[in-house]
Amino acid sequence: MQKIKSVKFYYSSQGTTLKLNQRFSAIKMILEQLYIATDNLVSQQFYPGADKIIGRTPEVSVKISNSGQIIRKFKDLFNQNLNLFVEGKYLEFLNLFKIIKGIDENTINEIYQDLELKFQNLHDTDNINVVVMYAIVLNSLISSIRDLNFGDALREIKRRTSGKILMSDYKIQQELDKLFMVNNENVSILYNISYLDTLAESFNYR
Repeated sequence: MQKIKSVKFYYSSQGTTLKLNQRFSAIKMILEQLYIATDNLVSQQFYPGADKIIGRTPEVSVKISNSGQIIRKFKDLFNQNLNLFVEGKYLEFLNLFKIIKGIDENTINEIYQDLELKFQNLHDTDNINVVVMYAIVLNSLISSIRDLNFGDALREIKRRTSGKILMSDYKIQQELDKLFMVNNENVSILYNISYLDTLAESFNYR
């Protein structure tokens, strides 16, 4: 597997490497930006705080005990290992997320290969930015976690629905598809609850 090139996040001036304290200052500034990115991207359209999970809009929400602790543990998994990311050890960074339900070696390799293409496109531009690259990695991970486990939630809905009403699996799927097409708010909250449930199981909160 081809290794993704890392981003140099400090610079030289007139052929001389910046002084050590200047490099530390630059690294500290970048880490602070990455902490903010973690907080924003993990919580976006999902967790506003106070143990409350929201859907596509804040008007649709549900309060779930310990959700704040679960989200904090997920953020810590990113933030406590940012040194790997800024050092360009992207695959090693990704492998840490195999503790999340549904994420295995194959999934990590698929994410990494997809990132290779995206990062190559960034390297071909003049405005490569470590924060942008980090946001791409974080979004790829979150999307994979959400999508891999949402199917389980849909299967459970079908199972419970078929046990209560006389409707075929095909008809149930048709009704669900209609909700997806109009971006129904109940679907978005279900999507986020499924996501939280996955994280809860991964961090032993079930």
